[in-house]
Amino acid sequence: AARMAAPTRQERAACWGARDEFWQCLDRRGDGAAECGELRRAFEERCPQQWVKHFDKRRDFLKYKKKLETEGYVPPEAAGK
Repeated sequence: AARMAAPTRQERAACWGARDEFWQCLDRRGDGAAECGELRRAFEERCPQQWVKHFDKRRDFLKYKKKLETEGYVPPEAAGK
């Protein structure tokens, strides 16, 4: 599956669908949940590897952002007090 061609619209839709299902599972079960392993594999199979890396980073970023919004920014020096 080492195709260099850009994914077709169907392939992109399949990739995004797999990603969304995987992310929903993580949201429900918690990151790293074993129950989501199957969905993770589907996500990796349906998406180009570059995209998988990108979406993993994106999810981390979105989680970080959400954490900032809910908990606020805690400067490192204030955390120890």
